[in-house]
Amino acid sequence: MRAIRAASAALLGAAALALTTPAVAMATAAAPVTPFGFAVTPSVIAAGGQVTLTVTGCSSTATATSGVFDDTVIPSGGSARASIFWDAKPGAMYEVTFTCNGEEGTTDLTIAGGTPAPTPTRTATPTPTRTASPAATRTPTSSSTAIAPPGGVKGGLGGSFIGMNGTELAIGTGLVAAAALGTMLVVRRRSANRQH
Repeated sequence: MRAIRAASAALLGAAALALTTPAVAMATAAAPVTPFGFAVTPSVIAAGGQVTLTVTGCSSTATATSGVFDDTVIPSGGSARASIFWDAKPGAMYEVTFTCNGEEGTTDLTIAGGTPAPTPTRTATPTPTRTASPAATRTPTSSSTAIAPPGGVKGGLGGSFIGMNGTELAIGTGLVAAAALGTMLVVRRRSANRQH
């Protein structure tokens, strides 16, 4: 009976270790973390639109470069706006490179699908109608321009998640180890109390 309890505690500890290994491996294999933070807002934009380029934690001015907008200088700890070229290919993904003190970080910028410039579509204009009454003649003149959206909203993290740091990994590992140790102690106490 005691061997079964010890084996189940060992299996529980091995399962906890196996479940934490992929998270550690994924955090280790993540993109290299830069000493400064950066973001492109929004991450999906139509051709001709403007994006906000933000850099945090940079002690000097930073630059942002891409094949879809002109090189942009970003002030220390601030942000700048860049205009997307009108001839940007819809649906294409462009890499944006941020440079601060010789360090580089990259993120992606996607051009919204559809046509590069919105194509207005006219609604049908009703023809004038006459009523039987000679005093009332109506002439509808309303027309409108409707622009169809290029596609659905692309949700996600949007550049708000860069990666895990060493402190978070150490805290997570400590919590898993504490849970495994607590489980082992509870199982041992129960087995010691049941001996006759």
